[in-house]
Amino acid sequence: RNASTIINAGWNASNFWDGRAITLENQAFGPVVNPIEMNNTWQNAENMLNASVTYKNLFKKAFNIDDIDSTHVVMAIAQFERTLISANSKYDKYLRQEVQLTPSELNGYVIFNTEKGDCFHCHTTILFTDNLFHNNGLDSIFNDEGLSNITNNPNDQGKFKTPTLRNIEFTAPYMHDGRFTTLEEVIDFYSEGIVWSSTIVPLKKKERKGGVHLNEEEKNNLIAFVKTLTDTTFVNNSDYSNPFK
Repeated sequence: RNASTIINAGWNASNFWDGRAITLENQAFGPVVNPIEMNNTWQNAENMLNASVTYKNLFKKAFNIDDIDSTHVVMAIAQFERTLISANSKYDKYLRQEVQLTPSELNGYVIFNTEKGDCFHCHTTILFTDNLFHNNGLDSIFNDEGLSNITNNPNDQGKFKTPTLRNIEFTAPYMHDGRFTTLEEVIDFYSEGIVWSSTIVPLKKKERKGGVHLNEEEKNNLIAFVKTLTDTTFVNNSDYSNPFK
């Protein structure tokens, strides 16, 4: 299962691919006890943190508490996550009229924002996500039912949260289960690999034809535009690096 990207997460309406956590604090409770992540207990995690003079001092400074508990741990994590704001990509600079896009990037922009590529319906707003859940045509039989696991509504089968496309160049693998390793594979899927099922997003008007059927030049242009969402200022920000190195 592929992890969601934590970029501009303060504007998330829900978290995890299936939306099972509403707030970032709710989300942060999960990984510690998840058997396929940290596979730990919160009591053990609290004991380990309280055994660290460094963390005891940090939590005392931040929250004025003497004993570290899970509630304050997730508060600290969520507050840090809210600082992970990416808004200085080439596309942002283009919107601010600081730079120009290349012809290839501009052509990709048109493909992205028209029915030609059919990307803009879900990857909308300046966040490049609609914060909603969609079945994007990956499968006709669902090994993971996605949102339906949470709502118990069969109409939600195969629906997963729309991820942001910001810095997507660096966040492989792609899709909720990480089945695609490159952006080229992702574009190929939307071009000619879509599989119809009853809950597929109705905005995908070409789903019964297998996709939008882009030629190689159009695919390259679309990828060129998507890469304008790369924010090197964000990626190289030392405030987000390991503070102990």
